[in-house]
Amino acid sequence: MATVTLDAALANARQLLAAEPGSALAQAQAIIAAVPTSAAAHRIAAHALRALGREADAQAASLAAVAATIHDDAMVAAALALAEDRLPDAEAALRARLREDATDVAAIRMLAEVAGRIGRYGDAEKLLTRALELAPGFGAAQANLATVYYKQNRYADAVAALDAVLGEDPDNPAHANLKAAALGRIGGYDEAIALYEQLTRRFPDHAKLWMSYGHMLKTVGRQEDCIAAYRHALGVDPGLGELWWSLANLKTIRFDADDRAAMEAALGAANPDDAARDDDRLHLHFALGKAYDDAGNADAAFGHYAAGNAIRAAQLGYDAADTRMIVDAAIATCTAEFFAARAGAGDPAPDPIFILGMPRAGSTLIEQILASHSAIEGTMELPDIPALALGLGRETRGEGRHWVAALADAPPERLAEMGAAFLRRTAVQRKSGKPFYIDKLPNNWRYVPLIRLILPNAKIIDARRHPLDCCWSNFRQHYAKGQAFSYGLADMGAYYRDYVRLMAHIDSVQPGRVHRVIHEALLGDPEAEVRAMLGYLGLPFEDACMAFHTNARAVRTASSEQVRRPINRDGVDQWRPYEAWLAPLKDALGAVLEDYPAVPQVFD
Repeated sequence: MATVTLDAALANARQLLAAEPGSALAQAQAIIAAVPTSAAAHRIAAHALRALGREADAQAASLAAVAATIHDDAMVAAALALAEDRLPDAEAALRARLREDATDVAAIRMLAEVAGRIGRYGDAEKLLTRALELAPGFGAAQANLATVYYKQNRYADAVAALDAVLGEDPDNPAHANLKAAALGRIGGYDEAIALYEQLTRRFPDHAKLWMSYGHMLKTVGRQEDCIAAYRHALGVDPGLGELWWSLANLKTIRFDADDRAAMEAALGAANPDDAARDDDRLHLHFALGKAYDDAGNADAAFGHYAAGNAIRAAQLGYDAADTRMIVDAAIATCTAEFFAARAGAGDPAPDPIFILGMPRAGSTLIEQILASHSAIEGTMELPDIPALALGLGRETRGEGRHWVAALADAPPERLAEMGAAFLRRTAVQRKSGKPFYIDKLPNNWRYVPLIRLILPNAKIIDARRHPLDCCWSNFRQHYAKGQAFSYGLADMGAYYRDYVRLMAHIDSVQPGRVHRVIHEALLGDPEAEVRAMLGYLGLPFEDACMAFHTNARAVRTASSEQVRRPINRDGVDQWRPYEAWLAPLKDALGAVLEDYPAVPQVFD
């Protein structure tokens, strides 16, 4: 069919759609018979079939239109723009297409991909949901939706979407890999490990797959198997920096001279002018910092830690003023009168126990102790409180970081809804039926005013560690995501100071509502501190809490291997060999460092 004739036939079919869908369908089918690759004709057929009430046939026509998209020059150009990361060009082309036909499911899916790449996951979800309404069998859209769910920390939804995708494409390794990762986020460790075992048998030379498998083995405490998985992956790709850091991050192994030489060689091969290798370089620097620390070479260790932190700081662009602004707003807004005026608001459930504070302050140890109690379930670092706070800020103030002002305006019923939403969102993490469960996301300290209002009967434990030990431990630590403050010594000191400032304010306006555990006191007299914690929680003392290191529960954090050992002082005073470099940290901490509680040491 000649192009002019085809265009005229398509235009005629579109004109018939509104008043004569049957005729439009016949015209579209005639075009398809002559030009099977006409995506436009398949879309017109879908429109007509819907108008005729033939939804199943309409969905099939929509899928046929997707298949024919590879012959659509405009869509091929948009796909090329996506592949080349020219997102404005891709978005403009796709929006133009959707102005012509709002039901072009291929264009809808590609526009959702644009939205996802720039972090507009809510928009991407809406677009993909619409695409799947029009074409439920559109596997690529279903797979994209699973990824969007995962990016939004909705792991149970991601698993459900991936089950649908794998039902149609059971041998797709990318989908199985994502499902295993999502299962790990909701406590489905056995199924996740089984999936990884299947995948590693199929792909023995896939280094990143073996690394993910190692991560899951680490979580469930299978350290020897975890190390074997990491070492296998290094045999495949010795230049993959994240593998070396994964070994270092176990905290319980010591690198030898051969390991140091291998890492130095990998670092030398990672061209510093190649931005694509920045992640390899920063991981190698952090791992080499650990390796030289093991060898007692503080000069070399600090040099590598500083280099790794500098790369990551440049990637993240943290601004300490943002944290200071939020703390200032919380202190100014959340007064004693503010809380009194909202007494009785929120969801009354007493189930959650929040363990918060600085990262690397002993929160995992506290969680492991409490999770050994018969009434308390340990989960993981849950993302839900920040998501609720930032969502409130975006919803009513146009920007997440203005959540304090939004909280001040929230009516009692909204506070109750948010408390119920937290309980509902985190229910997937509860596996044991125990009456209480832990959320140990350290960064929740920023949201204590919100927690107090939406879950007034929840318990809050502030895990606090000596500023220099805590901050130095963070400077040595590379986080998979978040903790942007931790990649600069001055930024870290300011962050610690803001944390102490807000918690002191909460102590003043909500006395007794937060129980503080000083890490050094816990090391010095663990039973007394454990009894005090359980007393605050209203629970009886149990001997199992003192044998926490025998608890086989899964632990996802950087301290996972450390809390599988009895209490020890290995982490105390690790900053001292590096004191010569810590002036920026000390200056930023200021009086917070001088005022830190002096805890008697009972060790020899």
